[in-house]
Amino acid sequence: MIACNIFRPLPPSDNPDFDPEEDDPILEAAWPHLSYVYEFFLRFLESPDFQPVAAKKYIDQKFVLQLLELFDSEDPRERELLKTVVHRIYGKFLGLRSFIRKQINNIFLRFIYETEQFNGVGELLEILGSIINGFALPLKSEHTRFLAKVLIPLHKAKSLVTFHPQLAYCIVQFLDKDATLTEQVVRGLLKFWPKTYSQKEVMFLGEIEEILEVIEPLQFQIIMVPLFKQIAKSVSSSHFQVAERALSYWNNDNIVSLIEENHDTLIPILFPSFYRISREHWNQTIVALVGNVLKIFMEMNTNLCNQLAEKHKVERQRERKREKEREELWKKLEQLRMSGSGDTPGPPNIDTKTSSAITNNAFTNVHQLGVNVTKR
Repeated sequence: MIACNIFRPLPPSDNPDFDPEEDDPILEAAWPHLSYVYEFFLRFLESPDFQPVAAKKYIDQKFVLQLLELFDSEDPRERELLKTVVHRIYGKFLGLRSFIRKQINNIFLRFIYETEQFNGVGELLEILGSIINGFALPLKSEHTRFLAKVLIPLHKAKSLVTFHPQLAYCIVQFLDKDATLTEQVVRGLLKFWPKTYSQKEVMFLGEIEEILEVIEPLQFQIIMVPLFKQIAKSVSSSHFQVAERALSYWNNDNIVSLIEENHDTLIPILFPSFYRISREHWNQTIVALVGNVLKIFMEMNTNLCNQLAEKHKVERQRERKREKEREELWKKLEQLRMSGSGDTPGPPNIDTKTSSAITNNAFTNVHQLGVNVTKR
């Protein structure tokens, strides 16, 4: 009866460009009928008299596979009940657990590398969150492979906003189980770090903060340099929400404590960006927040901050000097061009060969200045 009523081909989406944040989901027209079937099935599974041994003849791999395919339904009410049903089946049918994990893995792989369209990613991740929480230690290679090949690459999905909280929860659950996975996770996030999608970068920063809440000091030291180089870039972002989210790390006592324990390494990475922002950023709120962080740095190591500030001033003076020299060289080139075209009288006693040599030398100097500025 259950199979006849709920298993059906799902209609193709009427809106291939569906945006879950802007568009309303298409609700199932037959939901009043389907909801009764789902509720009946749930009560059947949760009944004290339910016997998995007798039911496994009907609730088999084919039945479970059809249930998982229904997670692509656009109706969130159906996906919510499906989530509960599959979770109950996973808990009661031990022989189906490996199959369920494998099929969820296949759905995610198809989503990541082929279609990038599946409505129930968030609900499946919620199921996985509780499954991961129950993993025995040490973790099996199957589980760590799932983390590396599925959960981390899910961060590159365009629709990340629809399931990021559930994904971040699964990641943190893995790190709670095995702290040695921290480096792999953080480097994976840095690999997929968004370059132009500000909203997505804010989500990444939030997930990193969750990871730093559970990280062990030894693992932090392994990843702190590449991680805080990226955080320095985020603080320097012209998008104030990204910069503000990165600066909120300094409201977290646990993160501040980790930075303080490793301030000799981290302050030289962070200070130049913060010092420049405090003088150049367009948003005064960000400038004020950066000023507060610089005060924290000064309290950690005043001498180091003074040295870095002085070094920054010297480098800034050199940069201005190079910019001035470059402008002067371009003016000379413009004068040579004008004199060569006859628009203005050229300098006396300079033949064509000499003029060409001066021009080439000026171009060389400009190029060298450009290279030096680029290296900076």
